[in-house]
Amino acid sequence: MDFDLELVTGSMPLLLTGAGITLEITVLSVFFGMIIGIVVSLIRLTSIKPLRWLGNVYVDFIRGTPLLVQIFIVYFALPALTGSHVDAFFAAISACSINSGAYVAEIFRGGIQAIDKGQMEAGRSLGMSWWQTMRYIILPQAFKQIIPPLGNEFIAMLKDSSLVSVIGLEELTRRGQLVIARTYASFTIWMVVAIIYLIMTFAVARLTGLMERKFETK
Repeated sequence: MDFDLELVTGSMPLLLTGAGITLEITVLSVFFGMIIGIVVSLIRLTSIKPLRWLGNVYVDFIRGTPLLVQIFIVYFALPALTGSHVDAFFAAISACSINSGAYVAEIFRGGIQAIDKGQMEAGRSLGMSWWQTMRYIILPQAFKQIIPPLGNEFIAMLKDSSLVSVIGLEELTRRGQLVIARTYASFTIWMVVAIIYLIMTFAVARLTGLMERKFETK
């Protein structure tokens, strides 16, 4: 149960490399998730019923199933169905992006619906189309509303990315497991892993707060 500082020092390069991979997975997943989320949120707000139905099915399915199962589907089930091999990093980014997209879609939809309907009517009265009004008037205002929940989504994905360790991707959690398998120092290594996660989530929370205050002053 002793906290071995020498072991921590020796293991830190390996763990920090894993933390870098964790950040890479998180940033890419949330980035692609935002693209998916914006598109899906607009689809769910459109008057075209088949598109709206597809958007609802996507959001309900992703939010109603565990991320771990989605990772297994992308990495094991789909390759078995197609007879092809999927790279672990690609599978991790794909599964996490699709998962994040569903939650980001709800965040954007809530932000858009929080904007006064008169804004849309004003844009249309100026001769702008629905898409132009949404792009130039509604979305910029909605973005200010969604900074806090978007930051929460980033933090959630940062922690949930640990699940990709089950497909052998050596992010922070997997690197911790490898060090423990070699040293048997589970208490020390898991405490260090937890502290690294805490530092990363704290940094994201602080950055989110700074962005929120910056947009409030404009």
